[in-house]
Amino acid sequence: MDTATKGGDGQPRWLSDDEQRVWRAYLHATTLLEDHLDRQLQRDAGMPHVYYGLLVQLSQAPRRRMRMTELARNAKITRSRLSHAVARLERSGWVRREDCPSDKRGQNAHLTDEGYEVLRRSAPGHVAAVRQAMFDRLSPEQVGQLGEIMRVMAEGLQPSDRDADLPWLR
Repeated sequence: MDTATKGGDGQPRWLSDDEQRVWRAYLHATTLLEDHLDRQLQRDAGMPHVYYGLLVQLSQAPRRRMRMTELARNAKITRSRLSHAVARLERSGWVRREDCPSDKRGQNAHLTDEGYEVLRRSAPGHVAAVRQAMFDRLSPEQVGQLGEIMRVMAEGLQPSDRDADLPWLR
């Protein structure tokens, strides 16, 4: 263990009561939020939240195409999980895999017109669910604070080493 996990006396740095309370509240809220968004998207669009996120990324990519490796990295999921997700999206007719013209080993995911239409139809309900679950419950000051907190956490957790052993790089 390093100094972040052990105190000066070599003992573990246990969470204080306040830290434990915040940690549990964070876990509880993020679990409930992900479940809320998953249920809304399953009900309204027939897809889980992670699939919706993939469609959004593809919709924002040039020509609605993206390398599979880049899509996995951006979604923070393993290539194996991405391959399974894209296979399901292909069966629905929403995404199509294509060989990468610049690298014969690589593949692109392409958002089809049908997939774009599904995304267009499901976006208003998804945004309403996000707004209802999160932003309508927070003051503008809390929204700013939460954004800053999440930015600091993400910066601290995102390795700067390009060779980092991260699941979405495998």
